[in-house]
Amino acid sequence: MAHRLQMRLLTWDIKDTLIKLRRPVGEEYASKARAHGLVVEATALEQAFGQAYRVHSHNFPNYGQSCGLTSRQWWVDLILNTFHLAGVPDAQAVIPIADQLYKDFSRPSTWQVLEGAETTLKGCRKRGLRLAVISNFDQRLEDVLVGLGLWEHFDFVLTSEAAGCPKPDPRIFHKALQIACVEPAVSAHVGDSYLCDYQGARAVGMQSFLLAGPEPLDSSIRDSVPKEHILPSLSHLLPALDLLEASSPMS
Repeated sequence: MAHRLQMRLLTWDIKDTLIKLRRPVGEEYASKARAHGLVVEATALEQAFGQAYRVHSHNFPNYGQSCGLTSRQWWVDLILNTFHLAGVPDAQAVIPIADQLYKDFSRPSTWQVLEGAETTLKGCRKRGLRLAVISNFDQRLEDVLVGLGLWEHFDFVLTSEAAGCPKPDPRIFHKALQIACVEPAVSAHVGDSYLCDYQGARAVGMQSFLLAGPEPLDSSIRDSVPKEHILPSLSHLLPALDLLEASSPMS
């Protein structure tokens, strides 16, 4: 006899899924630079950050753990590279700015909770789901979530720094399932990245939902993700879970 599927665990991405920066990176960096007497255009810093981040992440993946770096040193080096690309070659002038930025990004005042996040998390808890985090974040995430009042919603928080590997590596998803003692078939993941979140979770047998946000999805992604797995906003999650459980009987 077939029984209705009942999800037991729901794991979450964090950045741009439940929280986001209050200001763009370029503005945040430019503001801190001004406070230290250094004037750099926010647009230049925004562009430089994107370029520096891609190179740094490729050369020193997952905060440089395999290269012996701490996540703090990884970020300080990235900030130095960002300012250098934006036309500030004097690293000594940037070091105090980098130190301040590293501290500021662990403070809740730099972040904001996305609309519908708390209501959705409470709704998930109400229906008996266990909640956890799987995030490509560093050790500062606990301070951020505690400060924003979100920490209490989760059974556990697993960062890529703690796991030793980032999404979409299957090991970080397997680690979360192991911590929760839950099978992938009764687990689902929510995130805004097609590669890291949606595909990463499905590769280990979990269900997954892709948070689309306000911007239109790339057509290739939209065509490869079933409509019922795409969330235009967080408020669409609970109805999507109802549909998933009703349409996926377990024998």
